[in-house]
Amino acid sequence: MTATARGNLFADIPQQLADEEITALFSSGALRIERIVSHGQASPPGFWYDQPQAERVIVLAGRAELAFEGEAATRRMERGDWLHIPAHRRHRVAWTDPAQATVWLAVHHD
Repeated sequence: MTATARGNLFADIPQQLADEEITALFSSGALRIERIVSHGQASPPGFWYDQPQAERVIVLAGRAELAFEGEAATRRMERGDWLHIPAHRRHRVAWTDPAQATVWLAVHHD
């Protein structure tokens, strides 16, 4: 018999962070699930994510803005919003709320 993994996505949320906190929740082959906690962090100027896998991100708490290469406006994300990012779609975190933790669920997949 295999033990069942269990946790809470809102447990141990730090009040302050120097860097984003990424916690791997599951990884197997072409699937990776992460909890990401941001507290005012953004991607460095000029930095773009260019990932080999597609990604779905969900904001579980807080607020954020994502920027996509070639788009003039950022995409605002609030609690409950999700977004599919195709593989190699260059993007960056433009802003996360400095007044509260932004908790993301990121699902990377083929």
